Amino acid sequence: MPKPVLTVYPARSVITMNPSLPRAEAVAVRGDRIVEVGTLTSMKPWLDAHEHKVDERFADDVILPGFIDPHLHPTMAAILLPMHFVTAMEWKLPWGTVSPSTTPEAFLNRVTEIEASTQDPEEPIFVWGYHQLWHGTMSRPLLNKINATRPIIVWHRSFHELYLNDGALQWLQITEAQAGNRKQIDYPNGHFFESGLGYAVNRLNPHILAPEKYAEGLERLKQVVHFGGHTTIADMATGLFNFDTEWLMLKQVIERDDTPFRVELVPDATRLRAAKGSNEEVLAFAKSLPAQNTHRLRFSDHIKLFADGAFFSQLAQLQEPGYIDGHHGEWITPPEILEDAMRTYWNAGFKIHLHVTGDLGVELGLDLLEKLQWERPRFNHGFTFEHFGFSTPEQIERIAKLGANVSANVYYLYELGDAYARRGIGYERASQMARLGACLANGITTALHSDFTMAPAEPLNSAWVAVNRINSQGIVMCAEERITAAQALAAITIDAARVIGRSDEIGSIRAGKKADFTILREDPLLADPMHIKDIPIVATVFEGRPFPIEPARS
Repeated sequence: MPKPVLTVYPARSVITMNPSLPRAEAVAVRGDRIVEVGTLTSMKPWLDAHEHKVDERFADDVILPGFIDPHLHPTMAAILLPMHFVTAMEWKLPWGTVSPSTTPEAFLNRVTEIEASTQDPEEPIFVWGYHQLWHGTMSRPLLNKINATRPIIVWHRSFHELYLNDGALQWLQITEAQAGNRKQIDYPNGHFFESGLGYAVNRLNPHILAPEKYAEGLERLKQVVHFGGHTTIADMATGLFNFDTEWLMLKQVIERDDTPFRVELVPDATRLRAAKGSNEEVLAFAKSLPAQNTHRLRFSDHIKLFADGAFFSQLAQLQEPGYIDGHHGEWITPPEILEDAMRTYWNAGFKIHLHVTGDLGVELGLDLLEKLQWERPRFNHGFTFEHFGFSTPEQIERIAKLGANVSANVYYLYELGDAYARRGIGYERASQMARLGACLANGITTALHSDFTMAPAEPLNSAWVAVNRINSQGIVMCAEERITAAQALAAITIDAARVIGRSDEIGSIRAGKKADFTILREDPLLADPMHIKDIPIVATVFEGRPFPIEPARS
C-alpha cells in the first residue's frame, strides 16, 4: 500500500518547544505524524524521495504545538454549558458573550428575569455562576421569593456547592428526614456542598445526564475546546457523575471524525469507590479500562484523588493564620481515608493526581507522598498536585525534592486575587496564589490548566495571567512569581504533555510526534506580554488534518 503524500506547511515561524531546534520555517507531515521540521532546503532529501505538496495556507502565520489542557471536565462542562450563566466576570464563548453581574441585586434581578421569561411553569431553571463575594448570601428562602414552586437550582461558581428552592427539593424528592443530618448539607437553606453536593447530584443525574441534554452539552464543549486551540485535553475525574453514562456518551459524541482533539481519561477514584466499595475494587477496575480505549479516548495508569475543598468556595484547608473571618475549610476526603487510597494506587504503580487547593491540603499531600516514598521508593512516579491555589515557599522545595509535578489554575489570581485579599486571607497570601515562578526556579515540571469551567478554556488567557499576574482590577500581584512567555507556552504544550504522560507523542514539534498544531496570527514570544491573550487563533491541525476556527460572535 503506497504511503500518503507528504504535506509541507511553511509558516512565518514554527515555535517547536524542542530546545534542540527551537525555531523552524516549515513542518512536513505524513498521515498523522511529523516527518521533518526545518526549512524547505533542509528537508529536501525527504521531498526528493517522496511525493509531496506544499500547503501555503499558514504561510503568514505562526505554528505552535497543539495546545493541551491537562485538567478539564467534559461532563461537568456539558452539564453547565446549557445552563444560564450569571457570573461576576465576562465570559466569551463561541456562540456569544455573557455580561457580568457583580452585585447581589444584579444577580437576583437576572435570575428573576430568567424565571419570568421561562414559559413552562414546571420547567426547572438551572443557574451557574453564583459567588458570595459578589452576589451576597444565597439561601432557599431567597430563591423561594422568586418562585417557590418552580424548581430553581443555583450552582456555585466553584461547582462544589449548590442551592435548591422548595420546588427543587420537592422535584428531587429530598426531604429533611433524609438529608437534614448528613454532613455538608444545610437543609434549611437548601445548601449542598462537597460530599453533600454528591448527594444532590445523585438525585439530579437522571435530569442533567438525560441523553439529549447531555449530548447537547458535549457538542457545546467540543466548540469551546476547539475555540481555545486545543488538540488534547485531560478529563481529570472521569466518573464524577456516573461512569457508565459518561463513558457511553463520550464515545458517541467525542469519538467522531469531526472532533479535532483527543481526551486523556483519568478516573475519579473517590466517586468510583462510593460505587464499588473498596480501593482494591476500584484499582482492578482502573487496570481494566485501557482495554476499552478508542482513537480519541484513552485511559492509562493515571488516577484522581481529592484532598481539601473548593478554592472558589473558600473551602480550601489553610495553615495558620487561616481565613480572616475565622471559618475553616473542608476535607473532601478525610486524611486517613486519603492515605489508604494513595497507598493502594502508589503501590500499584499508578500516577496519582491529587486535588489540593489550600496550603494545608498541599502539606497533607506532601506528608503522604514522603511517607509512600519511604515505604516504597519510586522514580518518575508522576505524582501531580492539581490546582495548587495556596502554597508556601518551603512546600515548593519539598515538591522539588520529592520529584512531583504541579498543574496549576493560575486564573484564580485574575478572578479572585483582589477579592480574596480584601475578604479572604489578606493581601500577602492572596497575591502569591499559583506560585509558578518558584516552581520553575526549582525545576518542577509545571503545567497550566483551566479546570473548565473554573477558568475559561483558553490556554493563551492562562498564559497571559501567568506572564503578567494581573488581577481583574488591573493590578499586578506578586511580580516575583511571574514567568516568561516561553515558560508559559511550555506550560500549555510540552510540560502539560509531561503531566499527563504523553510527552513522547505530543507537546512539541519534532520528527515522529503526532502532527498536532495550533496556528496563531501573531508570535507570542515577540508580542507585547499584555497582548498574549488577544492573539487570534486561526486554526488547529489534529493528526495532520486542518480545522479552521471561526471568530467568536459578539
